[in-house]
Amino acid sequence: MNAHDERGTTMTGVDPGRLDDQQLMKELETIHRTRHDTLLYGSNDALRAHNERMAQLEGEYLRRNPRRPVAPGRTREGARERTGSDSATPTAPGT
Repeated sequence: MNAHDERGTTMTGVDPGRLDDQQLMKELETIHRTRHDTLLYGSNDALRAHNERMAQLEGEYLRRNPRRPVAPGRTREGARERTGSDSATPTAPGT
């Protein structure tokens, strides 16, 4: 049995839990860079494998970094402030 085979499912790449932080970030950067082309031009099997690998890598990153910094503009509240579309706080006419 291949070292990457797990009971009928083939895992692409090294188990994310075995990567050091630098290797994990490199894998994440690579998979995010190739995402668009895989979505547009990859076979269904390639897209499925890409989805599985991305979920594994992102899950490992989140497990290691539960308190990662979150940019205010990447939250719903931050997006509302950026676009001025917060319906909970209407602005007065002329302001």
